[in-house]
Amino acid sequence: MIKTILITGASSGFGRDTAETLATAGHKVFAGVRDLAGRNRAVAGELRARGIETIELDVTSDASVNTAVATLLTKSEGRLDVVINNAGIASAGVSESFTPEQLRDLFEVNVFGVQRVLRAVLPTLREQGDGLVVNIGSILGRVTFPFFGLYGASKFALEALSDSYRYELSQLGVDVVLVQPSAYPTNMYAAIQQPVDPARGTAYGEIGAIPGKMFETFMGMFAAADAPNPHDVAEAIARLVAAPRGRRPDRVVVGQAFGSDAVNIAVAPVQRQVVDGLGLGALAALAGRQTA
Repeated sequence: MIKTILITGASSGFGRDTAETLATAGHKVFAGVRDLAGRNRAVAGELRARGIETIELDVTSDASVNTAVATLLTKSEGRLDVVINNAGIASAGVSESFTPEQLRDLFEVNVFGVQRVLRAVLPTLREQGDGLVVNIGSILGRVTFPFFGLYGASKFALEALSDSYRYELSQLGVDVVLVQPSAYPTNMYAAIQQPVDPARGTAYGEIGAIPGKMFETFMGMFAAADAPNPHDVAEAIARLVAAPRGRRPDRVVVGQAFGSDAVNIAVAPVQRQVVDGLGLGALAALAGRQTA
């Protein structure tokens, strides 16, 4: 079945690969891209050459998000089947060396941006009584790497956001799935947020040098012949899109799990007990949904 799909942050990385993968599978894909007429003009042309619609979409702007969704619905005659919240930025370094303003910028994209998009698209999905939301989280929303804690905090937030939306939408025909990628060689690392107060990190002595060494380790891993293939994420999303409604898992780890899969398994029954204890067990699943 051909589906109409919106992907945020589709100019590069997981977003672009997913857009191209789903378009190749025959779906009608709308790629949300910032600055279409400027720095992403060439990218937009390449996407359009592959049959992908491009729309100006900046998840940090209410006006941009609302206009993008309105444009999509006009072009799709009111239909929207899948929303993939992919836009995100990464951050790494001694946590103290990041300013509150930097943390706000991080959450503006990784958390508030998801809320903006969902508020714009959910009226359509609810009215249809059918739809799929895929939020791109991270294994760092389940386990914590030192020096990646601020980024992880935004992804921990997305875990709670995704779970709550899953319960609230379960009886309205809308599926919500969280994809948890591991470390992959994408432009996210090239554009990673760096601390603007590095002197704070220097004050940590040898500990302050660890983030740079970790980054070098990741870069070496990405350059190796057996480097993880970021296309894994696009393939995982494509499988979710193709899966029957109510048969999709709550979460999907993609790549080296670093124990995040074990956390998913351990937390699932506890979370179910909490919801049951609140008398809200009926919200735990769409008909036939897998709850593991």
